[in-house]
Amino acid sequence: MHFSIFLLLWGWVLCTECRAHRQGKEIHEVYKKGSRPQRQRRETHSESHKQGSPILKRSPDITKSPVTKSEQLLRIDDHDFSMRPGFGGPAIPVGVDVQVESLDSISEVDMATVTQTCFPQDFTMTLYLRHYWKDERLSFPSTNNQSMTFDGRLVKKIWVPDMFFVHSKRSFIHDTTTDNVMLRVQPDGKVLYSLRVTVTAMCNMDFSRFPLDTQTCSLEIESYAYTEDDLMLYWKNGNDSLKTDERISLSQFLIQEFHTTTKLAFYSSTGWYNRLYINFTLRRHIFFFLLQTYFPATLMVMLSWVSFWIDRRAVPARVPLGITTVLTMSTIITGVNASMPRVSYIKAVDIYLWVSFVFVFLSVLEYAAVNYLTTVQERKERKLRDKLPCACSLPQPRPMMMDGSYNDGDVGELGHYVSENGDKQDRMMVQLALGSERGSGRRKNQRYVSMRIDTHAIDKYSRIIFPGAYILFNLIYWSIFS
Repeated sequence: MHFSIFLLLWGWVLCTECRAHRQGKEIHEVYKKGSRPQRQRRETHSESHKQGSPILKRSPDITKSPVTKSEQLLRIDDHDFSMRPGFGGPAIPVGVDVQVESLDSISEVDMATVTQTCFPQDFTMTLYLRHYWKDERLSFPSTNNQSMTFDGRLVKKIWVPDMFFVHSKRSFIHDTTTDNVMLRVQPDGKVLYSLRVTVTAMCNMDFSRFPLDTQTCSLEIESYAYTEDDLMLYWKNGNDSLKTDERISLSQFLIQEFHTTTKLAFYSSTGWYNRLYINFTLRRHIFFFLLQTYFPATLMVMLSWVSFWIDRRAVPARVPLGITTVLTMSTIITGVNASMPRVSYIKAVDIYLWVSFVFVFLSVLEYAAVNYLTTVQERKERKLRDKLPCACSLPQPRPMMMDGSYNDGDVGELGHYVSENGDKQDRMMVQLALGSERGSGRRKNQRYVSMRIDTHAIDKYSRIIFPGAYILFNLIYWSIFS
């Protein structure tokens, strides 16, 4: 009986486990059927996330694609670029155009040889120099006919024109942040080679009209190795090949004109070369020199004329005034020459300064003449009083005032002082007794000779002559040099 009960219990357990297993299987199948759409949505979302939106979609990086290298496309290794294009044939034409970025640092002082007429001065120019030529060795196939642009690394592997600046002292290609060099190649082999250069060159200036001068300087470009038989250098668009920045300005010069020219240069040992010229005309600003040179010199000359209105007896007033104006003119002349090259010819400013110096010096000489004649007159007056028989009849000269001024009158025929028309003129009637004694009982025959010395009139005439002569000089000077 116990055994039968054990079998019943074992059968009930087996039935319970089979029923639980069947229910679990059905639940798992239902779960799988219910989660399939959600899984499909999850997979679809994952695929869309991998593909990305059309706005954020990037173009493929073509530099990572297995395409032909530029050097292989241009076939650089297949040609000898140490020789010019079309070697052995006609000269290759190379067009040039220039864009001037800045012009500055024009120097005035130079220790040149004093036997020259034109003195070399330095100027600094920064420009974009572009070359155009055709090299069929660089042609490449292209479906869209687009050019390829390279930097300075490829320039070292191909042929480029060997240009240099004639009469340059210093020049360099800008290298910040990399070498400022650009190379652009067209599919048919046309090449554009551009570089940014700063050059310090020489300009021959003529200072004969300084500071009222106009100078013409030029920057010359030429091939160093290739003569006109190998390389024909020309301006690509004529005078339009030269472009300038409108903001270019100089402190002392006004840039009037930029223009281009082309000439041939001959060297006895190598031959003829094409040479391109960038010419620019500079006119000097005169206002600075009017304030620093011409106005001070004119004021010193006018100041020297003040002595003509000062009493000739006021020696402490007139002498220092003349010396001061002379020394000031010397200082002005020295300052102007210190900022100029040691030229062997006379400049326009030298003419003006030295003529002004002569006027100042003559004003000092004028007072020296007046003072000397006044001293001579007083000496003769004293001798006259000593020689006359009755010297007591002549009045004694009036004493001088403490300030150095005095009032003098005129000497009449009888030795009395009179005033004529209110003018302070010194008239001395010198009576010279010329007698011959023919015996002790004879009377002495006297003959009177009158003599007139007018020293005051010298100052009066100088007040008119000096200003009139200086005004005439200025009219002639500015009409010639302006």
